[in-house]
Amino acid sequence: MRLRGVIFDVDGTLVDSQADILAAMAGAFEAEGLSAPSRDAVLGIVGLSLDVAIPMLAPTCDHAACTRMVQGYKDAYAGLRRLQGADVSSPLYSGAREALLSLKEQDEVLLGVATGKSRRGLDKLIEAHGLDGIFLTQQVADDHPSKPNPSMILQAMWDLGVEACDTVMIGDTSFDMDMATAAGVSFIGVAWGYHEVARLAGADVVIEDFAQLEGALETVWSKTDV
Repeated sequence: MRLRGVIFDVDGTLVDSQADILAAMAGAFEAEGLSAPSRDAVLGIVGLSLDVAIPMLAPTCDHAACTRMVQGYKDAYAGLRRLQGADVSSPLYSGAREALLSLKEQDEVLLGVATGKSRRGLDKLIEAHGLDGIFLTQQVADDHPSKPNPSMILQAMWDLGVEACDTVMIGDTSFDMDMATAAGVSFIGVAWGYHEVARLAGADVVIEDFAQLEGALETVWSKTDV
């Protein structure tokens, strides 16, 4: 049996966490006496690790201020999650659960995650949505350089024991796409996330909803079958 690896981004792909992302970022900036970045600016950096994203949003701040803002964002985000519950603050997109469960039932398909979230954040999200046991490899920002460095995907492939030609990354941002390209794997973009579809022009396929995912995977893998 030929094993296939399917690796998912999280924010903007599996869950819609933009309300908490925007609120937490605004809180981090306000704590430093700064105006919050625009919605488009904040969503434009989702997927990057915080130590990369915040200096991009606050280019005039020194390292110490950016470090405080990183921690401020983490604290604010955790507070919002405690207040509402991760299932409410970061709801699954329509069809996400069904798509994951369907893929999980296929013995040759192995699922993973590659996310800019922290380990704590991912664990809380998986617990809240009852997704324990779905993802056989979980790559988080704590353990890797920021996307688009391919480190997360390379480690995921090692964990799953799959080849690059049998691996697909699924995400909503150009950072996910560029990470997939750097790792030598296929990329399926999703149209409902935080980057405009035009920024996903290099994707093998772009899907409009989760109902199209399995067909897109078959299309991608048919090109690599020999």
